[in-house]
Amino acid sequence: MSATHRDALRAGLFYFVLAAVWLRVSDHLLNNFFDDSSDLARWQLINGYLLATVSAGLIFLARVRLYRFLGMGAQLRERRADRERLRQAAAVFDCTREGVLVTNHQGLIVHVNRAFIEITGYQRDEVIGQQPSLFKSGHHPPEFYQAMFATLAADREWSGEIWNRRKTGEIYPQWQTIRVIHDDAGRLSHYVAVFSDISAIKNSETELKHLAHHDPLTDLPNRLLFSDRAEQALASAQVHKRGCALLMLDLDHFKMINDSLGHSVGDRLLKAVATRLQDLFGLGITLARLGGDEFAVLAESCPQPAQAAALAQRILDALKAQILVDGHELFINASIGISLFPDDALSAEQLLRNADAALFKAKTSGRNGYALYTEELTAHARQRVEIAFELRRALEQQELRVYYQPVHDLQTRRVTGVEALVRWQHPQRGLVSPAQFIPVAERTGLIADIDAWMMQQACRQMCQWQRDGVVLSFVAVNVSSRLFARRELYQHVAQVLNDTGLDPAYLELEVTESAVMDDPDVALEQMHRLRELGVRLAIDDFGTGYSSLLRLKRLPVQKLKIDQGFVAGLPGDEDDAAIIQVIIALARSMGMQVHAEGIEQVDQAAFLLEQGCDLGQGYWFGRPVPAQDIEWMRAPVIG
Repeated sequence: MSATHRDALRAGLFYFVLAAVWLRVSDHLLNNFFDDSSDLARWQLINGYLLATVSAGLIFLARVRLYRFLGMGAQLRERRADRERLRQAAAVFDCTREGVLVTNHQGLIVHVNRAFIEITGYQRDEVIGQQPSLFKSGHHPPEFYQAMFATLAADREWSGEIWNRRKTGEIYPQWQTIRVIHDDAGRLSHYVAVFSDISAIKNSETELKHLAHHDPLTDLPNRLLFSDRAEQALASAQVHKRGCALLMLDLDHFKMINDSLGHSVGDRLLKAVATRLQDLFGLGITLARLGGDEFAVLAESCPQPAQAAALAQRILDALKAQILVDGHELFINASIGISLFPDDALSAEQLLRNADAALFKAKTSGRNGYALYTEELTAHARQRVEIAFELRRALEQQELRVYYQPVHDLQTRRVTGVEALVRWQHPQRGLVSPAQFIPVAERTGLIADIDAWMMQQACRQMCQWQRDGVVLSFVAVNVSSRLFARRELYQHVAQVLNDTGLDPAYLELEVTESAVMDDPDVALEQMHRLRELGVRLAIDDFGTGYSSLLRLKRLPVQKLKIDQGFVAGLPGDEDDAAIIQVIIALARSMGMQVHAEGIEQVDQAAFLLEQGCDLGQGYWFGRPVPAQDIEWMRAPVIG
């Protein structure tokens, strides 16, 4: 119990004892000193007045003491609560991660917390009594501080971003809130500033902004930044009446490197290509990676197509040298599409589209080269869109036709089989060449549906020929990479054979080398399942891909088809002749048949026969025709 409480209790007890003593004395006087009744009555009256007066005084004094006692208890409780709040505030003040700085009304620092010391590097004794201008960075003009104090005067509070200086001299950003504190009389007493270091946030914003506009792998500008820079360059070129060129570059067969060596090697190759191209270009040329293995180049001063073509050739020449990646000596080629400003387009978006169309032309022309955009390409692009739309309708309206090209045994010159080829009987344009719609079908994914339909038709026709007594060893059907990649191919083939009743031994499925190499493990599994059905398997366009002998020997195939590109140069082209000889020797050693396509001249057939090629087809033997127009006769005499 406090001393104040004890004093109040003593006072209360004193008044109580005093009242008891008075009553006792009064009773004694009444009993011993007054005999006369009149005197007794007077004394009782006087005593009553005195007792009332003394009691009133005592009660008054007791109440005063009591109220004082109660008031002091409340004050003590309030003081205790204030001390607790102060302790909590001090704990928060010292433990908060935000820096806190307090100045008096003169602007002199009177207090800082621990976070202030950690953020600024200054100790308490170094800043107490100093002005906050000690931390000025020089980053802001005087008008900034004038506006700050004007806001403080009007609103008593200011918040915003401010750059200050640490003790080390480093300038850094803060988010700061300053409040004005007044005393009970309304006079300004203190300023309290609470701030946090937002350097990390600023760095993250910078990094995010960089990532939003740059490719994370090569650190080149991405499509978004490239388009923005292209628009700016075209606007400048339009003002200064100069031409620009946009080149779109795509690495040839890059997927093969990813699949055979892994994506990590592919990523390092892309970085190496980016570095090589950056070293090639100077000022006025912007290089970007648009995605995958696709790059874009913007030449801001390129008025003539010949200059753009020369730049494209420089790129192709620069990429010819080997690139060493993780011990692998890699060689990479590229295809390039070129679009010119203002001849081909007036906007960056249109330039990109036109360059993409030109790139497609370069790829279809044999790759490892460049092509310029022309109006003819625009018409070709529009035609592709129309063909894609009409091709879907053609499947529904049964406008597709199956033509068959005979395959001859080069030794006996007899027709031993046929290859089924698709044609499109358009209601307005007549018979559409496969070269016009097959690439569109592949790009849109319709090729898988076309292949499935072709397989059904070819198997039905083979059954009909067998009923008519025509002796054939096989009917060959192409399987696109789209259809071959489907896990349900096995079920589809089995269903077709079951529906048509064709013996599986008479169906030959031709799969391109590139389709097999897209995913060799899946391809191997797919081929083994198809062989379990009893169908024949052939590798089409052999020699144009990147298959390895290790994988080839594991594939359950019975035939290699030599691509017509190697046959075209026979017998005069020594390189083609050497490749043909190697393929035939390879097939022989692995127990496979060899089938050459694209034979158009007798000396080509003679050379292939001399080298031991088994089968051949081409215009020299016969063109693809409808089933009813095939002439079952021997081929012309070879040699």
